[in-house]
Amino acid sequence: MAKGIHNFSDIGKLNRVLMHRIGPEVEGIVPDNLETMLFDDIPYLVAARREHDKYVSVLEANGVEVCYYVDEATKALATAEARQEFIDEVIERSDIRSPEARENLADYLQAKEPRELVEAVITGVKKTDIAPVKKESLGDLIFSTELYYLNPIPNLYFSKDPAACIGSGVCVNHMRMKARRNESLLMKYIYKYNKDFVPEGTDLWYDFDDVESLEGGDIMILNEETLIIGLSQRTSAPGIQNLARNILGKSGFRRIIVFDIPKRRAFMHLDTVFTMIDYDKFTIHSEILDAVNIYEIVLGRDGEAQFSTITDSMADMLKRLLGVPAVNLIHVGGNDSMAAQREQWNDGTNTLCIEPGKIITYDRNYITNSVLENNGLKVIPVPSAELSRGRGGPGCMACAVNREDL
Repeated sequence: MAKGIHNFSDIGKLNRVLMHRIGPEVEGIVPDNLETMLFDDIPYLVAARREHDKYVSVLEANGVEVCYYVDEATKALATAEARQEFIDEVIERSDIRSPEARENLADYLQAKEPRELVEAVITGVKKTDIAPVKKESLGDLIFSTELYYLNPIPNLYFSKDPAACIGSGVCVNHMRMKARRNESLLMKYIYKYNKDFVPEGTDLWYDFDDVESLEGGDIMILNEETLIIGLSQRTSAPGIQNLARNILGKSGFRRIIVFDIPKRRAFMHLDTVFTMIDYDKFTIHSEILDAVNIYEIVLGRDGEAQFSTITDSMADMLKRLLGVPAVNLIHVGGNDSMAAQREQWNDGTNTLCIEPGKIITYDRNYITNSVLENNGLKVIPVPSAELSRGRGGPGCMACAVNREDL
């Protein structure tokens, strides 16, 4: 299969993706911590895994190699030195203030083999997992009201967000919400130590340690010269500017188009309201057409970023940048405003293009799927009753690593 990072569009024939099979970390979600864990509901794990496995089988049947976070992070932590560095950083970035509790957690993690270590960080470490503790303190007593020493990371199955493969390089994203930061931490170590997955010399376009937020769900690769980035609830303007500074002039990308979308949970990322599905076709939620402001970032002759406002309509801008006679913006829910709201909430706009005009969608969005088919798309629906409870669609669950050029 195709190796290395090679991703110069959002629609080229998909060769390889990075995913996470939803697991017991979602059973760490309870009503009391829904908001903290960034969920609106609790997925039923057994059914969610069946749905995820079906999605993977569809990808593999279409020639896509599926790699998993657990496997790739396990390879990255093969050496004792890498494991120790990882454990130290996990603990340093935790909320544990008691030195004794930190020591207890370190001992617990250090006793694990690489795969067990990765799984523990994903699933979370409860206080009961390490009882009885070696050392107790006043801090431990106070901390005893908390269930976890180390919180689970149940959003990892939306693997597009913590990392993005752009061109021949990688973004290890700084997630806006603390609950998701350890997802990117796993990718930091994959980038640093797993040279089979990320070959030596692969560019790093964005660093996990950057203080500004940037998330993969806001990144669209329009073509080999143009990125579209959503200025959203989760991606900041300084984060976009930092990416521009890192990638423009150091790659074939010449411009970043910024879509300033409403800062609402329903519109969490750009890909929840807008995705590319063919050479000249896009899914779009109608509510953003009049609500989005569009800007352009390019490098001037002095090498400094230049910013401008785009006054063309979205359709005219896309037509110009793609060099096509016209573009088709296909509205989620068709002409039914209630269906549009309902199916956008259930990620009807969030698709995964596996080759031009061939897309994977959620089966529950049957009105949008019918509209897409009527517009000439090959639609492959996958089951979604439980996976959709996390507020992410097929595009969110697959980080595209390698695509064929158009």
